[in-house]
Amino acid sequence: MDVRESLLKAAIAVYADAGVRGATTRRIAQQAGVNEVTLFRHFKTKDELLDAALAHFARNVTTLDLPVEPVDPHAELIAWCKTHHRELYKIRALIRRSMGEYEQHPGHCQHGMQASVRIAAELSRYLQRLKARHLAAPDFDERVATNMLMGAIFADAMGRDTMPERYPYSMRDAIDQYVTLLLRAIGAAEPTPAPVTTSTRKGR
Repeated sequence: MDVRESLLKAAIAVYADAGVRGATTRRIAQQAGVNEVTLFRHFKTKDELLDAALAHFARNVTTLDLPVEPVDPHAELIAWCKTHHRELYKIRALIRRSMGEYEQHPGHCQHGMQASVRIAAELSRYLQRLKARHLAAPDFDERVATNMLMGAIFADAMGRDTMPERYPYSMRDAIDQYVTLLLRAIGAAEPTPAPVTTSTRKGR
C-alpha cells in the first residue's frame, strides 16, 4: 500500500471515530504511520484529504452486480441484498458520522453517499429488466421500488443495534422478508416451494 492510500484509509478510520473536528492531520498521520509533513505533501488541507478519502471509499465499496438477464428474481435479489446489508452494517459508524455532520460539512456527506447513488442505479436498472422480460408487472415505478427496498435495508443496518426492539427477527430473515414483500408489490413471481418428500418428513 502506498503512502497516499494509507492516508486515505487512515482518514476514513479517524473520521468515523472522531468526526471532522477530531480528525486532526496529526492523528491521521499517526494512524497512517507517517508524519504531518508527509501528509501535507499529498494533501494541501485536511478538508481536501477528507473529501478525497470519502470519494475513494465510495468508489471502492464492495457491491454485487445484478444479472444482465434475470432468471430468478427472488434468489438474485436475496444475494444482492445480503451483500449490500453486510457492507452497510460494517460501515454504519462512518455513515452515521457523515450524516450527523451534514449541516456543517455537506460536501463530505455527499462524497461518501456516491456509493449509495451508484448502487441504487444498479438496482433500478435490474428492476427495469424484470419489466422488460415480463418477470414483473409493467406499470410499477422502478425508482419507487428501488427506494423502498434500499430504504428497508438501510434502516435495518443502521437501526438494528440502536433499536433492537424494532428488529426481533434475524438479519437473514429480514432480507428474505424485505425481498419477498418487494416482489409481491411489483407483481413478480414468487419462488415455488420445494415439494416435501418422505425423507424430509422423517428428518423432522
